[in-house]
Amino acid sequence: MSDAYCFACGEKNPIGLHLKFDFDGEKIWTKKILPREFQGYEGTAHGGILSTMLDETMCKFIDAKYHERALTGRLEVRYKFPTPVAQELKISAWEESQRKNIITMKSTVETADGIITAEATAKFAVVALS
Repeated sequence: MSDAYCFACGEKNPIGLHLKFDFDGEKIWTKKILPREFQGYEGTAHGGILSTMLDETMCKFIDAKYHERALTGRLEVRYKFPTPVAQELKISAWEESQRKNIITMKSTVETADGIITAEATAKFAVVALS
């Protein structure tokens, strides 16, 4: 299954986010400057875009660590502060726990000056996709 047209990470999707990830074995992260096209209120990133980036980063952790595909079973996002567009953001994710094929993950969106503007917790089901 190809991810080339994925909205979050696909390099062939002309309107996608084109996220690229770094992984150190314990944490995964990406950096992104969101253009105004992804804003909600003026100057502020749309919550749905933030949710997408948080979800994708957690999913990519599972792919990087376990070389398995996983589907989001539950996603809870907490928006703590407005997230600016046109500024570099760092989206990070790490594993909290694993029980059988269910992996619990955490993820954050952080501004360049270290403010966590959004955070997520999710449960992923590792599945065989054909």
